[in-house]
Amino acid sequence: MDVHRVSNHNVMDYNFDNMESKHGKMLPCQEDRFDSGLDSLKEDELVSEIEEMTLNISEELTQEYEPWRSAVTEDGDTLLHLAIIHEATDHAFQMIKLSHNHPFLNVQNHQRQTALHLAVITEQPQLVERLLKAGCDPRLADDSGNTALHIACKRGSLACFGVITQNSQQHITSMVSFPNYSGHNCLHLASINGYISLVESLVRLGADINAQEQCSGRTSLHLAVDLQNPTLVRRLLELGADVNCLNYGGFTPYHLTYGRQNEEIRCQLYEKTAQ
Repeated sequence: MDVHRVSNHNVMDYNFDNMESKHGKMLPCQEDRFDSGLDSLKEDELVSEIEEMTLNISEELTQEYEPWRSAVTEDGDTLLHLAIIHEATDHAFQMIKLSHNHPFLNVQNHQRQTALHLAVITEQPQLVERLLKAGCDPRLADDSGNTALHIACKRGSLACFGVITQNSQQHITSMVSFPNYSGHNCLHLASINGYISLVESLVRLGADINAQEQCSGRTSLHLAVDLQNPTLVRRLLELGADVNCLNYGGFTPYHLTYGRQNEEIRCQLYEKTAQ
């Protein structure tokens, strides 16, 4: 495996709490990328590299000898990234244990994915919990503006969602409201993908049910109508969604029912709008 040495100065600091908004700089809405350069890796190379790692739990040794933290692939993946991708759980656990509150846990690859992003993508909630308790920052965003919580909401991962929210309570308000580069916050992503349980959980955690996406000003209720999801429309109304909220084009969710086939949605919104 072609690896090279990097210093801690190469760790990309991408905490969205420190980012300033750039007016007029919204990137076009596009599908988030979740791959991590896997095509460039060979399984036998990975196994060989991990098997050759010498991880001594002795504090003295780990302070003096830690080349395994500096090794990265051409895609920017550390050995921890690779262990997570290939579900080498024992090796990942050991590296996490040796890196408690160490910047190594927050290293971002060339797609700005941390180990936490990859643990969610590969649906490994136990690793997610270990990473968070060891000091991995849940507020870091990838090159699509997605935090690990965004990804959990997009993929419908209830287990990872629960672990992240339970172990990030001091940041939860900003995490549930922060938009990715497509203008979608966690509630929008859960709504777009029809994950009603996640929608309910996000609202309980304080997510603004009437928050507007930055591309067109649609709320979750607008999105539910656009996607013709009557069950989600009903639940959003029960949770207190505003039927009179306008998108940037000046349309309410009810306006979006014109020309659509679902009479159930039209009736639900008409009853609420008429009130």
